Amino acid sequence: MTEQYIMPDKNNFNEVFDRLKGIFKPYAKKMEVAYDTRTYYLLNTRHIMKNKQPLCFGGVRRGKNYVSFYLMSVYASPDLLKGMSPELKKRLQGKSCFNFKEVDRKLFGELAKLTKAGAAKFSNTKFLEALRKTQGSSH
Repeated sequence: MTEQYIMPDKNNFNEVFDRLKGIFKPYAKKMEVAYDTRTYYLLNTRHIMKNKQPLCFGGVRRGKNYVSFYLMSVYASPDLLKGMSPELKKRLQGKSCFNFKEVDRKLFGELAKLTKAGAAKFSNTKFLEALRKTQGSSH
């Protein structure tokens, strides 16, 4: 049976969303929760960029076909993805979005480590200043 015929259990999406949101929980006190609904959670750093907007740390969004986990530090610092497991790499869409249809403890554990490394990058003043200087220069 091909994957297209297997309908994901939408009730399971609540658990997937809650578990992925939980990965961000340890960082919420040092950052700003911009959105916190049943379908969307967004966490911004307190670092203001050139465009006068806070630097987005990451978020979780419940979609129709999967739950997406966004981690902006891997976009800003692709070296964080070195050593990523092939299983997690399969979930990566674009440069900073991981999609899930079900709870995967192993991959969620790997995401938690990646998130911790990303939080360290995004709290490093030198890294942030370098990021701020490059903002807008690639457009």
